[in-house]
Amino acid sequence: MDFSKKLKAIELRKNGLSYSEIRNSIAVSKSTLSNWLKDIELSKEHKSRLSKLQATGYIGAKTNQTRALLHHKKIKQTAEIEAIKLSQKPFFVAGLMLYWAESDKRSGRLQFSNSDPDMIKLMMKWFRKFCNVPEEKFRIGLFIHTLHIRKDCLDFWSKVTSLPLEQFNKPYIKPTIFSNRKNKLYEGTCVIKVHSKDLFSKMLGWIEGAKIPFLDSSTNKQVYV
Repeated sequence: MDFSKKLKAIELRKNGLSYSEIRNSIAVSKSTLSNWLKDIELSKEHKSRLSKLQATGYIGAKTNQTRALLHHKKIKQTAEIEAIKLSQKPFFVAGLMLYWAESDKRSGRLQFSNSDPDMIKLMMKWFRKFCNVPEEKFRIGLFIHTLHIRKDCLDFWSKVTSLPLEQFNKPYIKPTIFSNRKNKLYEGTCVIKVHSKDLFSKMLGWIEGAKIPFLDSSTNKQVYV
């Protein structure tokens, strides 16, 4: 234990500083700080000040949350309009429908998984063409059963995605009991990842907008075009 840090923390706390303010001055974990200061009694004035700080922090957090919600709502609304025009492009519709059917739509990031190399290649082309994803933003995950591990699996998917191995996450190896079902052509499941909340919101907007030419949202009945 660094007693000099503890003594300084106690002094600052007695002066009415919050844990966050103390941690700005002292490099120590919140749990350690809590343990050091749990028996320190604060004056009424200090308690009042900290209560105001907490209220101000809450208001600031809510303001930021509201601003973020409006920001992403605007992105989605703009994307819905874009999708109506882009739905005239067969490749756009094909990729969007694949994403809608096969992707994770709750994580707040783009994530598409499949074991078909041609489908992964198609989606990589689609992300590059319509989403304008910078090459360095792509991350690739690989899920593979223990039975199908090969030394060249990563190299295989690197060629399919046209991405360097530096952009691959550590493969997730899944144990399996089906020892007699080895598929010699199976190279694992490839996961394309793009960490972008703005692009994720845009994708959700595109999906909603692409439905409009084909579905009447008010009656949920198919509209033939």
